Formats: sequence, C-alpha cells, structure tokens
Amino acid sequence: MMFDRTIRAKAQVHGYDYLFSCIKGYTKAFDVVVANLEGAITEHESLSLTTKPGEANNTSFTFDPQVAAVLFDNNIRIVNAGNNHSLDFGREGAESTRHFLDKAGVKYFGSPFSSLIASTTINGLRISFINFNQFLGLSSPQKTIDAIVNARKDSDAVFVYTHWGDEYVVANEYQKNLAYRFIDAGADMVVGSHPHVIQESEIYKGKYIFYSLGNFIFDQYWEDSVKTGSGVEVFVSPKGIKVQQKNFDIKRDGTTCLV
Repeated sequence: MMFDRTIRAKAQVHGYDYLFSCIKGYTKAFDVVVANLEGAITEHESLSLTTKPGEANNTSFTFDPQVAAVLFDNNIRIVNAGNNHSLDFGREGAESTRHFLDKAGVKYFGSPFSSLIASTTINGLRISFINFNQFLGLSSPQKTIDAIVNARKDSDAVFVYTHWGDEYVVANEYQKNLAYRFIDAGADMVVGSHPHVIQESEIYKGKYIFYSLGNFIFDQYWEDSVKTGSGVEVFVSPKGIKVQQKNFDIKRDGTTCLV
C-alpha cells in the first residue's frame, strides 16, 4: 500500500476512505487484515505529489497522518513496516509512523529500530507475524530465523512477511532459498512483497509460499501485471491452515476492487 504521489492526489479530492470504497465490505469480513505499508506516516509535506517518473523525489513516500485511522477503519489492523521505503524520511519518519499507528490502534512489525514481530490472538489462537526486509541493511536472514524459532514456542501459527526480490519479474533463487530456510525454521507460511507483480507460489513441506502478491493500493497502471494484485485468505484452526488466493483490480481512480 502506497498513499503518496497520485494516490494522495486522488484522496485529497475524494477522501482517503474512497480508496477502499470498492473493497470495504471484503476487508471487513475477516478477523484481521495484514498488509505492507510502503512508506512513512508523517506530518511532512509530500515530496512526490507533483513529480513524474524519473524526477527527483518521485519515489520518496510519506503518508498523511489520517491514513493510520483509515487503515484501522477498513480492518487493516496489522501492517508490515519493513521495506525499502521505511526510511524515506529517516529515523524520525520511522518513529512518526509508529506514533500514528499506535494512536490508531494498528499493530506493526518490521519497523526500523523496532521489533520484527507482531502477535495477535483470534478465537484463542495466537498468531505471529515476522518481517524479513532484504533492503536497508537493518535485517538479516538469521535475525528472521531466530525470531521464527522464538515465536514458534508460544504461537499457534507463524507467518513470515518478506520484502525482497527483483521488481516486475519472476521470483529469483535468493527468494526461494530463503523461503525454504524460513519454513525449515518453523514458519507456517511465507508471503512476499516488493516486485509489484504477482509472482509464482508453491508448497514446500506442506507450507505455502507466495513470493509476491503484487500491488494493492498503488499508482502503477502501465500494464495488467502491475494493475492486478493478489491477496491470500488464510483460515487458521487447531487442525491446520487453509488458504485461498484472490486477485484485485487496481483502478486509475485510486480504488482497488475484488476481481
């Protein structure tokens, strides 16, 4: 999810809740929705709002503080905050992001200089989410593996949310090798972001791997591969995990709809 640049411009006209207007009923049907937050939430003026691709600051992202409450209202109650844009506005921006998420009641994991993990309890089951961020040099595979091993001790399900890979292409060997290591360490599922396209998925030792789900709220429209995103419905019970994948249509008006 990216709420700057063209998305911010659309929201300034229609309101931020408008971005979810086509999918609000869907996101509210779940116990909790988890998504990747691709940037900082600050009171800083946008640097990318009027830029074009290739211009300075076109990929420097900060989001209006009201975004945090909009996420909560649309049932996005946990966000992955560890990605290549987490420090677009420096350490101060990361701290500001945590402040506004805390204020809105949105949990987070992977935020720079903070915890890799967030946990929640749903119907008596403890579910843990752990970040791996290939970028910024603040994380490492071993730190993630250590967090998986520790979470496994008191969690009924452990999910690793990664930010990795190469943009606009298929999954690479680095992603595949790491996904296997995370599952070998005890993860129940690995879900990826960053490439902006839906990459392949597979089952390894009975565990699902989704290398990249592509975009969800984003302003990339030049071809179907970036205008089509994906989500994973995960049903957790004491008997195991069931999964169903759904696709999204990312529209030029800023909204995202279920296909």
